[in-house]
Amino acid sequence: MKRIAEPELMDSDEQAAAYAHADFELPHSMFIQQFRDTFSAERITGHVLDLGCGPADISIRFAKAFPECTIDAVDGAKQMLKYGHIAVEAAGLAQRIQLIHGYLPGAALPRATYDVIISNSLLHHLHDPLVLWRTVRTCAKAGAPVFIMDLKRPHSTDQAREMMEGYTAGEPEVLKQDFFNSLLAAYTVDEVQAQLEQMGLNHLSVQAVYDRHLIVAGRARPA
Repeated sequence: MKRIAEPELMDSDEQAAAYAHADFELPHSMFIQQFRDTFSAERITGHVLDLGCGPADISIRFAKAFPECTIDAVDGAKQMLKYGHIAVEAAGLAQRIQLIHGYLPGAALPRATYDVIISNSLLHHLHDPLVLWRTVRTCAKAGAPVFIMDLKRPHSTDQAREMMEGYTAGEPEVLKQDFFNSLLAAYTVDEVQAQLEQMGLNHLSVQAVYDRHLIVAGRARPA
């Protein structure tokens, strides 16, 4: 199945509210656990950059899991960040998580480089996927853990529809449609591997996990 791009920003209040209130316990807890498993041999500290943070659930989970980190979390959708600010305040993490409205590649980040780079479900929104990989290459300190999780494209629209019906049962219609569109817009493992090779990041590994996700992980090389 060929990729079908979707809008880069999810900036309607209906979309943002549905996403902020949806049950992402399974994939988001998996994100944290997979990060722990990948970098289990070390202590995670310092400044973290979360690219495409949405309503900040991953940022909050990461801050709780790694209490010696502070997080700069950037997203291009103001409505997503509106809900993110509410969630960060409710979690009592406003001193450690800074939410930044910015659109890659021009987002004004507080720091030139970061000790850790993470991202969840940003890649499939990008019409030019190299924007993400250029940001990773530019912003990661030498040796920084890099961990990117995203959807992977199913083999057919029928399979995408089955996954939508299975994973979003009981969710609002807008979330169901967005998930279906995101599956069609996602990249394959081979496509992501080609992106990494093009950007000189093929030292990062890419692998499929479960039926709907892929993970790119590894350490940044010296510039």
